[in-house]
Amino acid sequence: MTALDAAPVPLRRTRPAPPVRHVHVGLGNFFRAHQAWYTHRAPDGDQWGIAAFTGRSPHLADALHEQDGLFTLDTRGADGDHFEVITSVAATHPARDHGAWLRYLADPQVVLVSLTVTEAGYSRGPDGGLAGTDRVAADLAALLADPSALVSTVPFRLVAGLAARRAGGAGPLTVVPCDNLPDNGAATARVVREAARLVDPALAGWIDDNVSYVTTMVDRITPEPTDGDVTSVAIATGVLDSSPVVTEPFSEWVLSGSFRAGRPRWEAAGATFTDDVRPFEARKLGLLNGAHSLLAYGGLLRGHTTVADAVGDQVCLAWVEQWWDEASAHLAAPADGIAAYRTALLARFRNPAIRHRLDQIAADGSQKLPVRIVPTVRAERAAGRLAQGGARVLAAWILHLRAGASVTDVRAAELVGLAAGGLDEAVPRVLGELDPELAEDAGLVAAVLSEAGRIDRA
Repeated sequence: MTALDAAPVPLRRTRPAPPVRHVHVGLGNFFRAHQAWYTHRAPDGDQWGIAAFTGRSPHLADALHEQDGLFTLDTRGADGDHFEVITSVAATHPARDHGAWLRYLADPQVVLVSLTVTEAGYSRGPDGGLAGTDRVAADLAALLADPSALVSTVPFRLVAGLAARRAGGAGPLTVVPCDNLPDNGAATARVVREAARLVDPALAGWIDDNVSYVTTMVDRITPEPTDGDVTSVAIATGVLDSSPVVTEPFSEWVLSGSFRAGRPRWEAAGATFTDDVRPFEARKLGLLNGAHSLLAYGGLLRGHTTVADAVGDQVCLAWVEQWWDEASAHLAAPADGIAAYRTALLARFRNPAIRHRLDQIAADGSQKLPVRIVPTVRAERAAGRLAQGGARVLAAWILHLRAGASVTDVRAAELVGLAAGGLDEAVPRVLGELDPELAEDAGLVAAVLSEAGRIDRA
């Protein structure tokens, strides 16, 4: 007998939602499996409700609103599935509900803003400052005309909210970015400060005095859910949940910085607070995220669909091991700890219950490779070595760009054009967009060309 022998019941609250004290931008699967899960598990989580906004599409906000913000987390491990109803999301809003965003930020009870908007969401230029894009220019013009105008980029959304907070006398606030950017607290502070100075220099000064930024490292593999996941949750639990989340048992959250007006007791739920996130950050970006990018581009070229499929291919596995050898040489961690982390990563990648799609990981390579791959390539060159594994990732990415129609990237049109034509010309053109020094390194360019030829023949 299964739970579906009776009709599944809707997922609704039976008690009031927790009071909103935390606002999140990027209502998606990772946030729900990670930050929302940590708050749900914190002993004081019932006092830290989260109001979550979508980045773009309103559909998930609407679906979760019908469920009072509740959703089922399906954690899939070697011992089967574990189901948990997460209660920490008190309200959900589409990005276009700008009035709600301004009201929350002007509320003194709200003291945290967190972000999961992907690397591309911070509107950073090549130097790490605010990018000079059309969307940035449009947002600046909108806020200069009307400080409460609806804007689309994360830096200006924060600036608009912080302007409302200053006007309402709501007091200090802490911003907690949770994306794979090195030193993401400082990176966020820079683009917000630059955006605020363009809108109102006095507001920028108020932000400097009242807003703190926490640097974080986040880790949990969370693939896109499928229609089958909705069915399997209903069968197992007897609950009709339109928006469950599937994730792995492993989770890690490392945070560094000051919280100006309090926070949940996330450490009691397993989070780590430290004075220096950088060793954790470098390990994860180089080993997990770097290998993910390698498997995404190389695995797709070899006909694979998921991480588990690709890492089961001995050719792809050898590529990963070589990349890990290169990246590990530049990590500030004991060798035995790195070896254990690599072993654990392989077990996570091979988890057959987690269908982590390679095309999902392949998105926005122009934003990901500069922080996942390029630092190791440059460190290897500085040590007098040619980063063969790194050259292979870069080659696989360029071949992926040459596929054209399948490319999802904030700079897709530009990069696909640069990657077209003869490889001899395309490789230095594309490398120059990642880092001009890479294009000027004749040995590296030759290695990328060689690897591109090998991958095409593999």
